[in-house]
Amino acid sequence: MSRSARLVRAVAVAAVWGLALPLALSGCDGSGPDDTGAAGVGDPYFPKAGNGGYDVRHYGLDLAYDPAGRRLSGTARLTARATEPLSAFDLDLTGMTVEEVTVEGRRASFDRDGQELTVRPGDRLDKGEIFEVTVRYAGRPETVTDPDGSEEGWLRTADGALALGEPTGSMAWFPGNHHPSDKASYDIAVTVPRGLTAVSNGELRDERTTGGRTTFTWHAAEPVASHVATLAIGRYTVTRSRTGDGLPVYVAVDPTQAAASRTALARLPEVMEWAADNFGPYPFSSTGAIVDRPRDSAYALETQNRPVFPGAPEIELLVHELAHQWFGNSVTPRTWRDMWLNEGFATYAEWLWTEDEGGPTAEETFTELYEHGEDTYEDLWDFPPARPASAAEISADPVYQRGAMVVHKIRQAVGDDAFYDLVQGWTAAHRHGNADTGDFTAYVEEQVPDQDFEPLWRDWLYGKDKPERP
Repeated sequence: MSRSARLVRAVAVAAVWGLALPLALSGCDGSGPDDTGAAGVGDPYFPKAGNGGYDVRHYGLDLAYDPAGRRLSGTARLTARATEPLSAFDLDLTGMTVEEVTVEGRRASFDRDGQELTVRPGDRLDKGEIFEVTVRYAGRPETVTDPDGSEEGWLRTADGALALGEPTGSMAWFPGNHHPSDKASYDIAVTVPRGLTAVSNGELRDERTTGGRTTFTWHAAEPVASHVATLAIGRYTVTRSRTGDGLPVYVAVDPTQAAASRTALARLPEVMEWAADNFGPYPFSSTGAIVDRPRDSAYALETQNRPVFPGAPEIELLVHELAHQWFGNSVTPRTWRDMWLNEGFATYAEWLWTEDEGGPTAEETFTELYEHGEDTYEDLWDFPPARPASAAEISADPVYQRGAMVVHKIRQAVGDDAFYDLVQGWTAAHRHGNADTGDFTAYVEEQVPDQDFEPLWRDWLYGKDKPERP
């Protein structure tokens, strides 16, 4: 992500996805009383996000949006596996009116309490049981304000809407298990007035116009965390192409941004090749971008397969958001405390790109940041990257900039050859899974057993104050 009400500062395993279970965090055992799944997984910053007791395997969303009335109607079909016996379980959904819920085709009772939609199936679900829950809902989706003041959820635009989800906004437009520890595949069908385009994750499987309305059907086979699911509705200039090795590219650009975007977007295949050389094989089956107007969103976001940009992106921002496809989208943080694993690596990707383009080396960028970083990032040394001070700080400067400094310190410690082996091994070991900071530090120590990393972790990753530079 590159927040751009915070944009200036952001820019300057072993879990196999189909078997991964949402983790109970911070002492929460994943269940409530009387076989009721927990209302939240106990994330350290968003404890009510996600839910206990089940693992979503697939989302099937059938949506229709009327921009004039700002009304969204939807049917969400979730295929999930019960991880414990369940007489009731929760889904996350904020706003909207729920019209009907069924479990395994039978009507289920439900009630609402804030973001929690509690579902009570007619028959208790057994541990290990695969079940389908269907929710019919409608209304005007909400815009969600983050703890840091930025807006997400359902953003109304001049010609449609833009759905952005990090960290919790995805629950504004579909019900689900909205925490990064539970990833799933998606099928999203979106019906909009003729003349508008609906863009989402994965590949466009069908586009069909009937009676003045067009339905776009998108399929994302690889696992997606809900916060990087997206939906963009508007009048776009769409370009379809392929990279040199045949990867499908789908780019949707607001016509007002087409000319300004052309230079950076023309380099997208080059960036993809460069990133694969550095970070390992690309983990998804398509790529691309969505470019909206600057006022449509205050920040760029690494939505899976095709990141979203508020206006024409600079090449460094394009590199940052595409690097997230490896760091954040494929290897996804286990909790929101682990954001530096996303943003530190994506920011360091910018340093590497600049170095390879003949600009300042990563070492020079690191030195400048260490010696004068407070001039640009006033809060640079306020807290360590692995321990954001609060939910409002998970996208703050230390997570991005100090996170990148940690990555560079590892490179300094092990040398270039071992560093790139580490990075590519890391993305391979946790491909399509979840990982936390402890997983990462253990991985590095295991791969380079003769090196003592404890001072690096203590001073650069967890240390509150500005480290002394040897």
